[in-house]
Amino acid sequence: MEILRVENLTKIYGKGTTEVKALDNVSFKVDKGEFVAIVGASGSGKSTLLHLIGGVDRPTSGKVIINGKDIYKYNDDELAIFRRREIGLVYQFYNLIPILNVEENITLPLKLDGREVDEQKLNELLKILGIENRRTHLPNELSGGQQQRTSIGRALITNPAIVLADEPTGNLDSKSSDEIVELLKKSNKEYNQTIIMITHNMDIAKCADRILRIEDGKICEN
Repeated sequence: MEILRVENLTKIYGKGTTEVKALDNVSFKVDKGEFVAIVGASGSGKSTLLHLIGGVDRPTSGKVIINGKDIYKYNDDELAIFRRREIGLVYQFYNLIPILNVEENITLPLKLDGREVDEQKLNELLKILGIENRRTHLPNELSGGQQQRTSIGRALITNPAIVLADEPTGNLDSKSSDEIVELLKKSNKEYNQTIIMITHNMDIAKCADRILRIEDGKICEN
């Protein structure tokens, strides 16, 4: 079942002589439960594409349709609510709140949305992530791998339509990188979680069900 459809997506920055076409008429589909890797060189447009899918930025033209809804028909407030409820974001540099512990960082999206925390789901998630004994630790008391596990927990706790992972292993050593990829695969299989991951590492990309290659703002393989 289709969960995401990207139609003729274009993003242009600047005007005239400073104009840069970061994305050029990109179209593709993703099914529910699919794990898709997007690969490309620096400056190819992959991060721009991820941000547009996640509603972080607005396109110059084109559509992003998630669960049958064109997300760019939402106003800014509606789009912010949509992002909080339907998109789980995992960043390269974790983006954890330094004064909140592991449990508080993971449950923050629910608290911001005024929703109750499902303690059973939280405990299950902490166990799967392998950080149940770190739940009261602050980010500066964690390793890089543990911080990224916390970031993944924050992305999964809301049961989002799609998890978007932007170079999730880019700041980790090889052992931690392998563990994070395994966690993403596990959440994909056990939760049927749809995941779109950006990476420049082809070995990591091969763990996905499908690889999209982007060059100069265009999809080259679909």
